[in-house]
Formats: sequence, structure tokens, C-alpha cells
Amino acid sequence: YNWNTNYNRNGSSYLMSKIEVNAVEPQCGTTLTLGASGDTVTLGSGASQSGFGRTGTVDWQTGSIKTTTFTGENGKGYFVNTTSGAVTANLPASPTAGDIMAVADYAQTANTNNITIGRNGSNIQGDASDLVISRNGVAMTLVYVDATKGWVVTDSGAEADKEPTPEYIVATGGTITCCGDFKIHTFTGPGTFTVCSTGNSLGSTTVDYLVIGGGGGGGTPQGGGGGAGGYRESSGAASGCYTRSPLGACVSALPVISQGYPITVGSGGTGTTGPGPVGANGGTSTFSTISSAGGGTGTFNCQTRPSGGSGSGSPGGGSSGYPRAGGAGNTPPVSPPQGNDGGACPANFSPQRTGGGGGGATTAGAAAAPGCAGNGGTGATSSINGTPTQRAGGGGGGAQAGTAGTATGGGGAGGLTSGAATAGTANTGGGGGGAGPGVQGANGGSGMVIIRYKFQN
Repeated sequence: YNWNTNYNRNGSSYLMSKIEVNAVEPQCGTTLTLGASGDTVTLGSGASQSGFGRTGTVDWQTGSIKTTTFTGENGKGYFVNTTSGAVTANLPASPTAGDIMAVADYAQTANTNNITIGRNGSNIQGDASDLVISRNGVAMTLVYVDATKGWVVTDSGAEADKEPTPEYIVATGGTITCCGDFKIHTFTGPGTFTVCSTGNSLGSTTVDYLVIGGGGGGGTPQGGGGGAGGYRESSGAASGCYTRSPLGACVSALPVISQGYPITVGSGGTGTTGPGPVGANGGTSTFSTISSAGGGTGTFNCQTRPSGGSGSGSPGGGSSGYPRAGGAGNTPPVSPPQGNDGGACPANFSPQRTGGGGGGATTAGAAAAPGCAGNGGTGATSSINGTPTQRAGGGGGGAQAGTAGTATGGGGAGGLTSGAATAGTANTGGGGGGAGPGVQGANGGSGMVIIRYKFQN
């Protein structure tokens, strides 16, 4: 090293040194002290250090407020202004243990426009997912630890700031529409409801549903109306408390996991074509653990066969004779019931033979009477898709003369000798109308599946 002699004003001399070495080591022991107590040790302008590590703090970049997506650097803290929109702050790529970065909500608007901390290829808190700041005024410091945990939040309360972030179900399939903060998937034919992300308890983890089987075909001659398809729904509490029928009042939403859920939509049953052949029941609709049976077909007139449409989820009546009850509803049995019985044929009403009404979602079909066929049972109303709609009504009974049965909720009206019966409406599960002599019983309406859940706040 080299010594330089300097002099003060009164002529005394003192030594000022400049040391030029490649390494400094303690003479003994393992502790090396730079400076005396109270001194400040300063690196030269433009110099940088390595090997000392950081103290857990960052250098805040007050001269560069971030308003758009950026990638941060080790050792720096960034103020992020989301007044005009959400901003993504990417962590440094290829970090090494001890790297540190911090982010703060500059304008306290992160609740409206979130700050996303992009993981940039590394884990955050052990998860391969980005971290979202969605609370106003949050400042968060992250330190890279290792490949397993990746970046770990170290500031006070930071873990609490990560965990309460709401996450929502993300899914595909069917026809997707939105109603406020809720997504609606409508299936009018077979398909798959694919859950891509399950969300969390602060966002959404369950889905509401409406599952309706296909309606049964109507009978002839003087046939009973077809029964409505089975009607099953949840309460709606998980996705906006929309209007639904009393059938779903106490029925919980379904939890979902990340997988595909096959959807089956039951077809409507064909109507009876004559006094010999019997029409067809509706098809079953399914989603997850929910299965809604097809409605039963209407049957022949009271004189030779039991009239009365079958109840929801049940085949038509017996072999011969009268008096005869209508077909049984809620078959197979579930709670709350998925349908109701078809209307009975209490006696031979010759010459004005009539058929009973098909069972509906909320009431049974009406019984046949002299010159007056039974009306179809009442359907149920739900606004799960944003519009209050009545579905799953039973078909009206047919008549030889007098008055044919009427229907609601997508069910078809009955017919007379001079008029054809009406088919159940597609994708309502309505039963087909019964017909008078010489006219075919009408087809039932196909079913449907609707799924609804919260996807944002």
C-alpha cells in the first residue's frame, strides 16, 4: 500500500492512507470489523456489492410509478398505480436464493383494479400460480427461497393477504350466458360441462342446477296426456338467489372438481298412434349426481284401457279395465318429488269418452270426467337463466267429444276428433297432449340442463 503525508493549518502532520488490496482477512479468528462504532461505511459512486446479502429491505423506486405491466428486478420495490386499470408486476426470471422484490398499491385502488404478481416461471408460496392483490393499500415483499417454495411473502400479514383472495369456478360447455356476476351454461342436447378451475370458499366452489327429463307422449283415442319430465333443481343460494319453485327450497348446490361432467338431455316421447300401439316415455336427463326421469306416456281411453297421463318419471297405466288410476309420478322416488301422478279415469264415460291429464312438476294431472278431459298438471317456474319460465307441465287429456284438456309449463293441450293434440314444447320437458279418435297423440317436449355459478365479484 501507499502512504501520503498531509499537513493541517498549524503545521502538524497526519497520515491519510489509500489501501489497494484484492482481499482483506482477519489476522485471527473469523470476525472482520469495518469502521468504528458510529461510523458509516460507504461504497464508492457506481460501485456494487456482492456476497453480503440483503437485510430484507428493498430500494423503493419512487421516481418510476408503474401503471402498466412490467418485470421487476432483484432488490427493488415498486409503487403500482391501478387507477386506470389492472397491472401485472412480474417477478424476476431465473431468481437465486435471497433475491427480493416488493410491490405496493400506490393509489389504494387494488380492490377495483387488481395487482397481479406474475410468478414468471417460479412458484409463489409453493404454488404454480400468480398472486393477486385485491385489497386497497396492500404492500407486499417477496423473497426467493428455493425451487420448492419459490417466492415467499415475508412482510407482516402477507400470508393473510394471499389466502383471502377470492377465486372462482372457471368452466366450459353448453351455451354460456352471463347474468351479473353469474355464468349460466344451458344444455339443450348432450355435451360436457368441463370445470377448469374449482375456485375457493371466498369465491365459488359449488353450482346451482335445473335438470328436466323429456316429456312423455300423449295417448289416443281419447287418450291421457303425457306426463312431464322429472323436474329437479337446487335452491339458488349459491348463485344469486334467483326465483325458483318450492321444489328447490331446501336443496343444496352441487360441489364440483376440476373434471368433465357428461350431460345427458332426455328426448321427448312419441305419441300413441292408435288403440294398439302405446306411445313412448320421455328420456332421462342427467348432470353429476342428479338424474331426472322421463315422463310417462299417456294411454288409451277409459272404456278399454286406463286413461290419465302418466306422472312425471313414470310409464303409463295398466293393461285393461276401469276404474283406473293414472300413472304414478316421482318414479324412481326422490325428495323433493320430481313429479306427480297422472289423472285417473274413474268410470266409463261412453259415449263421450275422455282421458285424464298428465302429471306435472308441482301438481297431479286432473281426472277425466264425462265430456271433459283432464287438464295437465302444473309445471314449475324458475329464473335460473335470468328469465322466469314455467317448465315441466303435464299434457292435457284427449276427448271423443266435449272439452279437451289444457296444459301449462310447456305441456301440450289435448285434442278432439276434429282437432290434433299439441306437442310438448322443446326443452321444457312438457308432456304431449292426448288425442281424440283418429288423431295421433302428440309428442312430448325434450328436456334440458341448466348450470349456474358465480364467476366474479
